[in-house]
Amino acid sequence: MILDQISFLTAIGFSSAALTVTLLVSWMVSRKDGYLLSWSIGMALIVFGVIAYSMLDQYVPAVQLMSFALLMAGFTFIYAGAVQFRTGTISIPKVFALGSSTIGVTSIIFALNYSGIATATANFGIAQLLALAAYEYWLGRKEAPLPLALNAALYAISALSFALCGLVLLVNGQFVLIARPQNWAEDINSIVAIVGLTGIGALSLTLNHSRAARQHRSEAMTDALTGLLNRRALFDAHGTSRLEPGAAVIMFDLDHFKAINDRLGHAVGDCVLQDFAALIRDGIRPTDAAARLGGEEFCVVLTGLPQRSAAAVAERIRAAQELAGIAIEATVSAGVAISGVDGDTFETLLRDADEALYKAKSAGRNRIHAPGPRLVA
Repeated sequence: MILDQISFLTAIGFSSAALTVTLLVSWMVSRKDGYLLSWSIGMALIVFGVIAYSMLDQYVPAVQLMSFALLMAGFTFIYAGAVQFRTGTISIPKVFALGSSTIGVTSIIFALNYSGIATATANFGIAQLLALAAYEYWLGRKEAPLPLALNAALYAISALSFALCGLVLLVNGQFVLIARPQNWAEDINSIVAIVGLTGIGALSLTLNHSRAARQHRSEAMTDALTGLLNRRALFDAHGTSRLEPGAAVIMFDLDHFKAINDRLGHAVGDCVLQDFAALIRDGIRPTDAAARLGGEEFCVVLTGLPQRSAAAVAERIRAAQELAGIAIEATVSAGVAISGVDGDTFETLLRDADEALYKAKSAGRNRIHAPGPRLVA
C-alpha cells in the first residue's frame, strides 16, 4: 500500500470530524430534524474511536476495547439516525439494547483474553449496524429512489468491509492478538471507510436539503389550519386549464359561520373548520383535489365521475357535516358545476359552482344545488 494504516486512520478521523461539524450545524439550523443530531453524535464517537485506535504505539487490549466501544456506540447512533430519517421516530430502548449488547459481548470476550475473537466480534457488530442502516435507507427509497439506493449501497459495502476484517482474523486463526491487525481486509476497510464516509456524508446532506425543500414547498401550498390545499395551490394545479368532460367542481360554504365565531369564539370556529376539512378528505378519493379558498369556503375538484355521482359526493359530505355539527348547528351549503361534453375551464366551473352555491343559500341553506334534479336537506 502507498499509505500505511495510520495515514488511512488519520484521513478517516479528519473526514469524520468535518462531517460531524457539518451535521451538528445543520441540526442547529433545523432542530426538528433529530436524525441530524443522532448522526452528528455518532460521527463524533467514531472520531474519538479512530483517535484511540490510531494512537496505539504498542498493542494494549484495554485501549483497543475502548476504541471499539466508541466505534460501536457511534455506529449505533448512525443506525438510530437512519431509523429516524425514514420513520420520524426512534425506539430508544431498542437501539440502546442493540448497541449495548454488541459492546457487552465484545467486552466479555476481551476480558477472557481472546482479543482476536473479540476484535472479530466487534467488526461483525459494526457490520450488523451498518447493514441495518442500509436496510432502513432501502426501505425508504420511495422518497428519493436514486440517492437513497446509493446510500443503502454505500452502507452495505461498508458493512461488508467490516465483516471481512472479522472473517480474516478467524480464518487466519488469530484468536489472540499481540499487535494491531494488519492484512488486506484491513486495508480494504480503510479505503472503503474513507470513500464511504465521504459519499454517505454528501448523500445524507443532500437528502436532508431536498427533504427540507419539499417540506417548504408543501407548506407554501397547504392551508395551515386544515391541511388541505390552499387557494394558490388549487389555481396552480388547474388555473386556466380545461377540465375533462364530466369533471366536477364543488363549492362548500359553512352556514352562519360568523355567528359561530361570535357566539363560541374563534378557537371553536377553527375546530369546526378542521373537522369539516376532515369530512371532505374522508368523502373524496386520493386522486381528487380539495382546498380551503379562505374563511369558511372550500372547493373540491372531482374527475371521472358522472353528474349524479358528483352531486351525491356533495350531498354525502353535507349530510355528514349536519350530523357532526348538531351540537353547535354547523351546517353547510354546496354548489356543483359539471364540465360539458367539450370540457370547460376550471375558472368557468368555479364561477358556475359559486353561482350554484349562492342558489343553495338563497333556497334556505343546509342543502346543495346541482345541475339536474336538486338534492335538498
